[in-house]
Amino acid sequence: MKIDYEVGIIGAGFGGLVAALKLKDSGRTSFVIFERAPDIGGTWRDNIYPGCACDVPSHLYSIASQPNPDWNYKFSRQPEILDYLKNVVSKNDLAEHIRLNSDITELQFIETDGLWQVTDRNGHQTRVKFIISAMGPLNRPVIPKFEGLDTFKGAKFHSSEWDTTCDIKDKRVAIIGTGASSIQIVPTIAPEVAHLTVFQRTPAWIMPRDDRKVSHFGKFLFKNIPATQKLLREGIYWLFEFLGKAFIGNKMLYNL
Repeated sequence: MKIDYEVGIIGAGFGGLVAALKLKDSGRTSFVIFERAPDIGGTWRDNIYPGCACDVPSHLYSIASQPNPDWNYKFSRQPEILDYLKNVVSKNDLAEHIRLNSDITELQFIETDGLWQVTDRNGHQTRVKFIISAMGPLNRPVIPKFEGLDTFKGAKFHSSEWDTTCDIKDKRVAIIGTGASSIQIVPTIAPEVAHLTVFQRTPAWIMPRDDRKVSHFGKFLFKNIPATQKLLREGIYWLFEFLGKAFIGNKMLYNL
């Protein structure tokens, strides 16, 4: 049985696009990216809730080989990150490798031929030698069952499926959870709702984000002296590595 592509990548979010770039850098062009949605972007395409932004500084939360000297904020907002990913696709001619509206429903390994048969929701089958799974979990809502949910007459939805037609201004709003999304939503909507109640199971540790606009001078430096942006990226990376050691219990760092 003949293969259609050497490599099949499932997902066209950050992970899938990085895998595709690495394949191209190594001289491999026989690959296809299966994307279940009508557009690329993964979690940054689907999550459009108020205040949606990255909680990692943009100059680190980007692809090392695809620096963006034009980030507008230290912690970029969802639309800007999605535009960045679309620009990466365009600049590196990845669109020709992406198959949109291809929700993969079955992977079957054909042992006698040493290949994978990939089937999408429309029944289309593709044969590849290798599979790279880049399916992110952050755009799949999990809604617990609790008493009263089925009979609640107001609007209800998960943050990853934000209902943009729902006007929450001057309404009584309840948010369940204090995770990363809630931390962004709550301060964004608080000034416009009539009453806001937040239900939390476990208190979360939070720190000031120190968000701010990137200055024109900073953008000028990053664009004309790329080494400055690379140096900033390295600095953020090693700072986070240092702090991470303290968080996971390194006694020497924790006592500092």
